[in-house]
Amino acid sequence: MDHAHHAGMDHSHMDHGDMGHDQPMCSMNMLFTWDTTNLCIVFPSWRVTGTFSLIWSLIAVIALTAGYEAIRDLSRRYEERIAEKTKNATPDVERNSLLATGNSAAAEEKKGKTVKAALYGIQVFYSFFIMLLFMTYNGWVMLAVGVGAFLGYLMFGGSSATKSAACH
Repeated sequence: MDHAHHAGMDHSHMDHGDMGHDQPMCSMNMLFTWDTTNLCIVFPSWRVTGTFSLIWSLIAVIALTAGYEAIRDLSRRYEERIAEKTKNATPDVERNSLLATGNSAAAEEKKGKTVKAALYGIQVFYSFFIMLLFMTYNGWVMLAVGVGAFLGYLMFGGSSATKSAACH
């Protein structure tokens, strides 16, 4: 097919209809910047329009990132509780308690594994969301992620950083 007749066409005046551009487009930076002009954080509706919205957005990013550490802590505590239950259960006590409650050991084990898998899935989703926050390439948002991780670790980190800080 010969497209040579299109070579000189100017498409700048074509009407593409209303594409919902009542507001300026979100800026999509692929290089590090401190500029907050037209900054959208993850969603077009999460738009920084001035100093006040920037401050609230940074507080939200800090809270979200600290929340990730809370989920990790919840997961660690659940795993420790399950391990403690398993370690301390004697066959007679376990058998009597299971008969009294009508549950089987297999059902309890399956429930524990399902809860751990759900907590893991939440952690993975959460970590990728934080990665998207960081990938705004905006210095303010990146700093807020770091501050949130710091505060979250102080509040929920326990005694060691046994799990990696990678995306998942």
